[in-house]
Amino acid sequence: MSEETEYGAGQIQVLEGLQAVRKRPAMYIGSTDDRGLHHLVYEVVDNSIDESLAGYCEDIDVAIHEDGSVSVSDDGRGIPVDTHEQYDRPALEVIMTVLHAGGKFDSKSYQVSGGLHGVGVSVVNALSSRLEVEVKRDGGVYRHRFEGGQPVEGAFERVRDMDPEEETGTTIRFWPDEDIFETTDFSRGTLANRLRELAFLNSGVAITLADERPEEPERETFLYDGGIREFVEYLNETRSPIHPDVIYFADEDEDVHVEIAMQATEELQGSVHAFANNINTREGGTHLTGFKTALTRVVNDYANEHGLIDDLEGNLKGEDVREGLTAVISVKHPDPQFEGQTKTKLGNSEVRGIVESAVHDGLSTFFEENPDTARAVVSKAAEAARARKAAKKAEELTRRKSALESTALPGKLADCQTRDPEEAELFVVEGDSAGGSAKQGRDRANQAILPIKGKILNVEKHRLDRVLENDEIRALITAIGTGIGEEFDIDDARYQKIIIMTDADVDGAHIRTLLLTLLYRHMKPLIESGYVYAAQPPLYRVRYKGETYDAMTEEERDRIVAEECDGNPAQVQRFKGLGEMNPDQLWETTMNPENRILKRITIEDAAAADRMFNVLMGDAVEPRKQFIKEHATDAEWVDI
Repeated sequence: MSEETEYGAGQIQVLEGLQAVRKRPAMYIGSTDDRGLHHLVYEVVDNSIDESLAGYCEDIDVAIHEDGSVSVSDDGRGIPVDTHEQYDRPALEVIMTVLHAGGKFDSKSYQVSGGLHGVGVSVVNALSSRLEVEVKRDGGVYRHRFEGGQPVEGAFERVRDMDPEEETGTTIRFWPDEDIFETTDFSRGTLANRLRELAFLNSGVAITLADERPEEPERETFLYDGGIREFVEYLNETRSPIHPDVIYFADEDEDVHVEIAMQATEELQGSVHAFANNINTREGGTHLTGFKTALTRVVNDYANEHGLIDDLEGNLKGEDVREGLTAVISVKHPDPQFEGQTKTKLGNSEVRGIVESAVHDGLSTFFEENPDTARAVVSKAAEAARARKAAKKAEELTRRKSALESTALPGKLADCQTRDPEEAELFVVEGDSAGGSAKQGRDRANQAILPIKGKILNVEKHRLDRVLENDEIRALITAIGTGIGEEFDIDDARYQKIIIMTDADVDGAHIRTLLLTLLYRHMKPLIESGYVYAAQPPLYRVRYKGETYDAMTEEERDRIVAEECDGNPAQVQRFKGLGEMNPDQLWETTMNPENRILKRITIEDAAAADRMFNVLMGDAVEPRKQFIKEHATDAEWVDI
């Protein structure tokens, strides 16, 4: 038995003020990687959006500055600057330095709010090496400055009187603390996705994003007077709608405001996104349940009343009605209850009935007034039902013939020795040659290898029965162990690291995208749980005076040659593919936990991810061509 550890009053630590945030930042923002970094911006922007919801803000400006800082400005009422009685300090300082201090805990200042924990902007301050605030209100312009979360002595001041034509508002500029975050490099694309989403969800609010870092600064304004109707149109840009107009209706009950927008498309994959107080509730909740229940009932009622599904011997299922459907559900609730710290599932029980009633009344009325659209929606759902029944028979036959019915693992899988999923890693490797090297070079204790031959089926264009006919896909499903579709159970995952390892070329990128499309469409919880990674094999190996250097890019290769090799390397080797590496090289560069670089695949914005998979893997050619034109580098575009 080990020696007893001393545990008494002396071991009890009390972290005051913002110390707790700096000590355990992930508890407040989820992580300290790029996701947590961008979350800082969202927390500040959410305050501006709350001002908009309260009716006081129309313009929000976000800027990424050359020095790595970000500023958020709005034309709201401005953070209060008068003295707070309890703390005998300016309210601005209290809000910036005290957790759970804010105006969102009663219904007087904000009837609806997304940032209900009251820790938002103070957490941003705590995790910034420096933060500056400028407030315009009460006839004056006030400034304050903070360093490491603490107010700078004497920094709070009224710098001047407001001009008569000046608008009130707040500007917050912060510099993320490099000692806390793994990276402090903001991504314009990541911010643009979230700001665009907020503009869709809050019609009439103009959100501008400026990036001052490039030689030619970029600036984009998101303003959608059509709100979530335009959101659906945006998501369907790469799809083929089966009726011209977006179905839209709104309702309010018990101070809960509900907005629904939807449009059916010819695609197989549906795209339904639910929001509560502007928060993307990726895990759903009562609002999504109410929507699905009422949608299925209304479509069945209309279909039966008009004799449109008499040949089906039963009603349409929810999955039939939602096939190819793009929908956005947005609720604004004065007191939302979110399940879990991540706030990704709405728990208010009363919301289900409110949404059900709104969908039933709104959609029933729309169908009666627009019979052509109603028949198109029912026809699409009936087609899905017929295909589902046919697929069920084929699927059962396929399963009986496949390894999915058996407990036997695929023969090509070189499994690892451990049976602990937390320790086990599955490398899904492109090609038999690279698979052979990986099998020889791996750590057999915890690394399993599954070679994938060629390009698997594009699941974006095929139903599940067709997907399960593919040998490579069946082998992958069986190896992972979770099942697929409705039978999926993440608790049965045999590995908690599934690493896609493909060549660093166009074909490798295509194979990786095909595999990610399969996982996103049919096994999404694997990605949401952080189990899916992409290996980053080096492009170059440089040797000089007995030392070996690996480079991921041409720029890194050139830097190594110049700085490490004095411009005169002994050898520069270009890896054209994983199969070119011998087992030792593959282990050292791509599989050894000490040296390798893995990129975790995440879904921060489900709507953006859904749209991108459709762009890359869907039927429409022009959006894909345009995407390649915009993102291709160092390449000449040739029309053929």
